[in-house]
Amino acid sequence: MEFRQLQYALQIAAERNFSRAAEKLHIAQPSLSQQLSKLEKELGVLLFQRNTSSVELTHAGAKFVEQAQIIIDAVELLRQEMSDISELRSGRVVVGSMPITGAHLLPHVLPIFKQSYPEIEIALLEDSSMNLEKLTAGGQTDLSLLSLPLEVPALAYEVLGEERIDLAVPADHPLAARSKDGIRTSLEELKNEPFIVLKEGQGFRKLTIELCREAGFEPKIVFESNNMETVQSLVATGMGVTLVPHFIARAPRSEFVPVYLPLAEPVPSRTLVFAYRRGRYLSKAAEAFMKTFRTTVAALTDEEV
Repeated sequence: MEFRQLQYALQIAAERNFSRAAEKLHIAQPSLSQQLSKLEKELGVLLFQRNTSSVELTHAGAKFVEQAQIIIDAVELLRQEMSDISELRSGRVVVGSMPITGAHLLPHVLPIFKQSYPEIEIALLEDSSMNLEKLTAGGQTDLSLLSLPLEVPALAYEVLGEERIDLAVPADHPLAARSKDGIRTSLEELKNEPFIVLKEGQGFRKLTIELCREAGFEPKIVFESNNMETVQSLVATGMGVTLVPHFIARAPRSEFVPVYLPLAEPVPSRTLVFAYRRGRYLSKAAEAFMKTFRTTVAALTDEEV
């Protein structure tokens, strides 16, 4: 049994598809099939049930994948510990990020980290929060920038901080005029407003709906988008209102800019975290990245005070 065969089996289990697994592994599909057949012959069991439409784990396959993940994690632990002995002179951290949040925070963090740790490589993996949780639980990222609550039980996390949630409205909206007099809007007052939100699979969509429900109403969703920039532009043109994370609201734009209003007490917020596979060893490089991220974002917040 070869170590690479363990990796192959895990990738096939994750993709449930030989061609996608081969693509991710950067090998030819016939070679992947050949290696799996060789492994199954050596073990004397069938690991995957193949048919024309899908690839499914057998009972033996599920047990094999579970133990293979433990072995690969142990090898990664050894590799990371040896890397740490070199006192952060080199290393690699795979960071998962929600595209919207990462686009507004990582440009502040990455240059500072690179200046402090020039020999450490940061690889970014961007995806929806739902997919990132699965990828992180599968060990495909060292850390992932997410917000609570997490849905996958296999994840542990470290809190980075709280981020205020703001209200975005069109410039000619009555609530924008009222805010000039120092009057803040409560979430309850938005029950009759048309909402523009992110599509399913985005964590902030779920948070927006939950906040509205906690305020006693179901939001009237009139438009959905995969992109927060599109959501905000539609608000700016008068199509509705939305909730926006504060770090996104503070970013400069050139056109189609809504008015951002702080909400009344209790001000809603979301908790940003770095999530990682429970029990996974966090390298010194990963810990250094979390520390840099936390202090940089804290400094951004202090600038507004």
